[in-house]
Amino acid sequence: MKIAVLGGTGLIGSQVVKILQTAGHEAVPHSLSTGVDLLSGQGLSEALTGADVVVNLTNSPTFDDASPAFFQTTMDNLLAAAERAGVGHAVVLSIVGVDQVPDLAYYRAKTLQEDILKAGPVPYSIVRATQFFEFVESILSWTADETTVRLPGAPLQPIAAADVAQAVADVSMGAPLRGIRNVAGPEVFALDELGRITLAARGDQRTVTTDNSAGMFAAAPDDVLVAPDGAVIAPTAYREWLGRQG
Repeated sequence: MKIAVLGGTGLIGSQVVKILQTAGHEAVPHSLSTGVDLLSGQGLSEALTGADVVVNLTNSPTFDDASPAFFQTTMDNLLAAAERAGVGHAVVLSIVGVDQVPDLAYYRAKTLQEDILKAGPVPYSIVRATQFFEFVESILSWTADETTVRLPGAPLQPIAAADVAQAVADVSMGAPLRGIRNVAGPEVFALDELGRITLAARGDQRTVTTDNSAGMFAAAPDDVLVAPDGAVIAPTAYREWLGRQG
């Protein structure tokens, strides 16, 4: 198949392209750097010409109240172009529990993206992943100073980006789900515990203080960041992944 991967040069997209190409598909990466702009629609028709599948891995440049407009515009442009090109399957990467955190503007925006896809003219699949291992240090930085990192005790079930890429590629190579596939890592951690594990592995002497009002994920209720029943559980454990980092 010919598979157009929008956001195909990023963390997930570049790995998805490689997996699809190894499997024998004509996977083509597209991004701003290759001349494709989902916001303006520039280059989109050319990118989708002859494509059987389009995978959308593009992301809003901000996580604030501007993000819904980004997803509204980019999804409208994508689906219109995909319909014109006769694309038979559209795949989007989203977030586990995204529709259960209305207090977060970015989660509302991603829910909007899903809703636009579901209501659109192209058969679809949604892959929802938990938080990436690669983003844990960024999460710690949100509420950190020189001596302390404040984190809530919210449970989450992080996943390696490579495992997310495999899940997206698997769905892209199959028939449209017309629904959602959830994917997550094999272990559940309290976020404050995950912070302590990460700092220790890095030789970072800062102290993690449990603060259930700290950071974006303080707004996440209950087990919303944990994989629901029926999710695909990826193989890579967090400590194993940490041990491979330089």
